[in-house]
Formats: sequence, C-alpha cells, structure tokens
Amino acid sequence: MAKDDLSTPNEQKEYSRRDMLKMTALAGGGIALGASGFGTVLELLGNKNGEANAANQSTVPFFGNHQAGITTAHQNYGYLAAFDIDPSVHDAAKIMALFITWTRLAATLTQGKREVNSDNKELPPNDTNEARDLGAANLTITFGLGHSFFTKDGKDRFGVAAHMPKQLTAMPHIAHETLDPAISNGDLCVQVCADVQQVAFHALRNLIKEALGTANIRWMESGFLNAPKGQTPRNLFGFKDGTANVADSEDQKNVIWTGSDEPQWMRGGTYLGYRKIKMIIETWDRDSYSDQENVFGRKKNSGAPFGQRHEKDPVIMNKMPADAHVRLAHGTGKQIYRRAYSYTNGIQPQTGNLDAGLLFISYQNKPQDSFIPMLRLLGKSDALNEYTDHIATGLFAIPAGIKKNEYFAQHLFE
Repeated sequence: MAKDDLSTPNEQKEYSRRDMLKMTALAGGGIALGASGFGTVLELLGNKNGEANAANQSTVPFFGNHQAGITTAHQNYGYLAAFDIDPSVHDAAKIMALFITWTRLAATLTQGKREVNSDNKELPPNDTNEARDLGAANLTITFGLGHSFFTKDGKDRFGVAAHMPKQLTAMPHIAHETLDPAISNGDLCVQVCADVQQVAFHALRNLIKEALGTANIRWMESGFLNAPKGQTPRNLFGFKDGTANVADSEDQKNVIWTGSDEPQWMRGGTYLGYRKIKMIIETWDRDSYSDQENVFGRKKNSGAPFGQRHEKDPVIMNKMPADAHVRLAHGTGKQIYRRAYSYTNGIQPQTGNLDAGLLFISYQNKPQDSFIPMLRLLGKSDALNEYTDHIATGLFAIPAGIKKNEYFAQHLFE
C-alpha cells in the first residue's frame, strides 16, 4: 500500500497503517482535522490558459532536511506571526491535529495549489481566493515553537517539557529596550515569505483560519526588503543589511543548524531570534553623512568596512569608532544568519513621526552563545541606540525539516 504523500495531494490517496492509526486516535478523541479533511481535493492556482506571470510560478520545496525560508533566497515580502494556544486546549491531541492540518495546507500552498471549495454554497469556502491566479511566487512557510509552549507558570503544559530544546529560554531583559508584551513572544510562530505580498498574506490568513479554536493569533508583522539580484539588500537607514551572512554550506552547518547536543526531534533545526526595532527616522535623516557612516563603521554606498574598498573585505577593527555597530558585532566573535525585513506602519499618532523600522530576524543554532550575548553588548554600547528603540522580541525553536508523510513537530510527540 502506498503511503500518503503530502507533496502531491491532488493525486488519489492511500494511507499507511501508521497514518490510519494516528488519525483514528485523533478522531477517537473527538478531534476534527479541519473542515477540508486530510485528503481534500485540490486544484492548481493560475490561469488555465497559462497567462499567469511565469515568474510567479516559481516554487520552493516544502519537504526536506531543513525547513524552507531560512537559507532560501530572500523573498521580497515577509510576515512573522505568533500564536497562543487557546486556553480551552489542555492536551496534545488537538495540537497534533492542528499541526497535521497546517502541514497539509503549507505543502499545498507552497506548490501553488489551493483547496477546492465545496459544491454546497451554504458552507464557508475552504480557500479565501484572494491569491487565485498569482501562483506560488516562491512562497515558504516556516513553523516554530516558543518557550511558553513547553512550560508556563512553572507547569508542563502538554507533557513535552522534558523534551524542550536546550537553548530555548524566555528572552532576558536587554538594555535600551522598551518592549511591548502584546507584540512579543508567543507559544507558536509562523514565518511566511513570498515574492508577491498577496500570496504571503493569503497563506498566513488561511493558516489563521485553520487554527481557530486551537490557537489564537497573538501578533502579526509584515515587512519588505528588495535588492538587485546577487546584491545585499538595504535597510531603511540606507545601509546594506546582511553583508556578513555565511554562504558556504559547511559554515551554515556550524552557524545555523542544531546538532547532537539537542533532543533528537530538534536536530537539524535552528532557533529564530526576533527583534522589532523602531527606527527614529527623523533624527537619523538630520544627521550628517559622515556621522551615519561612523555609526555603522561602513561606507554607505559600497558597504565596505572602514579602511577597505569592497563590501566583503575583512573588517579592520581599529579603523572604526569604538562604538560603531559593525565593530561591536564583529568583536563578539559570534555569528548569526540574518534574514531581516523592513517595515512601515504609517505615522505615530502621538508625534506625527514615521512609524518604520526593521523586523530583525536571525537564525542560529546556539542563541545563548551568540544572539543573546550580541544583543547584550549592542544594548550597552552601540552607537545605533541613539536612533533606534527595540519594542518587541521573541525566541523560537525551529524544528528540523518536515519529511514526506510526516507533519510539523511530529517527533516531539512520539
């Protein structure tokens, strides 16, 4: 008997004995897998006459050794959202059902497909339809778990606290931050990225819809970041963002992916570190060009570190001011993999100033040894602190990639 293959959900399905037992156990506990079910009929997105923009038909594999959306080429648009498990949920079975549904939906949408609506027009639609004809647009969906998913108020919430990732903790206080708890942390996180914003929003919207009754949206942020092909994108201060990212697969293994020091289910995963950083645009824009370069320790146009000519040239520490952002970050000797997005949210009603900044997202396998120590040092001494305010934070465990016939975080529950 052939196993169910979530990567080709439009084909006729058969289920393995293990899949049937798992689904039977869930159903026996009164758990529904969603209105559309596990074997819902699907259809290809896009114009039947092939008129859809060919560039938007590009897809990124959902299944693999690592989750997509981490080292995937940086898409133009991104959403980061956090969810809290509904207070009515007290056991893992309903959460497993949600993760199965999310996995099925993510595997479908990232391949440029969608669920077909019922013939019964009295039922709500399975798919919200706003991304029809827009293709996959390199859509990626990345799932993670927060510290509060495992333990809250000193209690093991769902019987999995003993398997908590070794480096997953609540975020500590960092100097020069004014955090808003309402837009920080969360039990679950989902990162959704695509080259078409409406495709990314459609995916997140449908994930939220499927979570109803199990997990409630806590906060959602959207961002953008564009650059010519092969070049480093720029943040809203006009400087290149992500110059020092490791590109070699062996270096990425050392910086990003977790190893044998983590629980089995977490090996091959990573940690997502998050900061929402409000940029004080008006103050920055009145500063001199030379002062701006001194704050970063790089040339604004080329991205070259002080004393060098090219962006990728080695950093010369003594050529930079002592409090330059690049000097301090480089001086820690720690590496992280940046995948940030800029954001703009209109104006701040109290001041009339622009509400804009950076959704800082980084991936690393040992955040307690890299991401958090770097934040502590920058919080104390970074020249950028005059022009920024850290207003939200989070740390999430990103499990290893999802294999065919499996679902997100499956091995955590086994």
